[in-house]
Amino acid sequence: MMGKNAVPAAGKKRASALPTQCGCRAPAAAVRSPVPVRVNRMWYFGIGIAALALWWAAYSVIAPLSQWLAYDLFSIGKGTPLGDSVEFFFYDTAKILLLLVLMVYVIGWLRAAMHVERVRGYLAGKGRGIGYVLGAGFGAVTPFCSCSSIPLFLGFTTARIPLGITMAFLITSPLINEIAVVLLWGLLGWKFTVIYVVVGMVAGIAGGIIMDALRAERWLQPFLLDAMKNASARAAAVEAGEAPKMGLMERHVFAYAETSNIFKKVWLWVVVGVGLGAALHGFVPQEWFTENLGAGQWWSVPAAVAIGIPLYTNVTGIIPIMESLLLKGLPLGTTLAFCMSTVAVSLPEVLMLKQVMRWKLLAVFLGLLLAIFTLAGWLFNVLQVNIF
Repeated sequence: MMGKNAVPAAGKKRASALPTQCGCRAPAAAVRSPVPVRVNRMWYFGIGIAALALWWAAYSVIAPLSQWLAYDLFSIGKGTPLGDSVEFFFYDTAKILLLLVLMVYVIGWLRAAMHVERVRGYLAGKGRGIGYVLGAGFGAVTPFCSCSSIPLFLGFTTARIPLGITMAFLITSPLINEIAVVLLWGLLGWKFTVIYVVVGMVAGIAGGIIMDALRAERWLQPFLLDAMKNASARAAAVEAGEAPKMGLMERHVFAYAETSNIFKKVWLWVVVGVGLGAALHGFVPQEWFTENLGAGQWWSVPAAVAIGIPLYTNVTGIIPIMESLLLKGLPLGTTLAFCMSTVAVSLPEVLMLKQVMRWKLLAVFLGLLLAIFTLAGWLFNVLQVNIF
């Protein structure tokens, strides 16, 4: 038996189709259920595994495809500056864009379900000191170059992880990884390896502390600040029970929208930045540095850092150059400062970071790296550490 206020199902259906006073149908949002859409988990994760397999297949063919495009399709001589530059351009552009899509999507998907405010609150409070070490440590075990680490930087920032901790990761990630440690140990010995790792970790931790002391998050681009506010509002609503937890499909929609938004804002600058980096990679001769910076003058260290910052290579590629520069007589401190600045930041990275940072934050970031690597270079030149 129906209660006095009950409405038959058919009556509900007809009522929803009745025109409103203004002659329009009721908006869809007014009748949409807040309950998450149910999906078949096996189907959902099957699609996810298939998508990941396609991503991995695309990522795996980047290197041979880049070589084919440069040397076969365009018939450029292998080993020539132009050939190296063109191969580098195709390889790094595809690699960074694929990493950008994967990392931002995965972090967005996880962030839609996790209690971000709890993590952020811990790291922003008594766990902040530990957070700097964890950020730098996580950077040390991720094999990314300066540009490839930007997708994770974006994900951490939109998840409202404190900027100082995120910066510790951004600085350390291109500097240190397990492959670099093995190569450094084999080519330059354990002393130089320890020096390199310690300087890299200190640079990341110190950079993070200084960024938080300056409250540098206020200098992020507006769209990123908006994303952080939206994430905070959503997390607070979930914590208070005012918003339903997202189901699998809602997480996908959220992560897809965030990935699409960020990709549209930065993809062009990835292409432009890698293009400039490729030109520097192929056409700047290594011999110039030993001829002009090998005398050990005080100004040679900041000059080496200033020259190294625009250049673009990864830590694995810079290690043979380190060995060559040291064997040709370049002082240890100057070599360390030049190579670490080359790996930690680059002109392509600056162009990409400009899309997420305002000029003030970008200037502080570059000035900080210039100061840290210059001080480290001067210190080791004064100590005259013998690594061989």
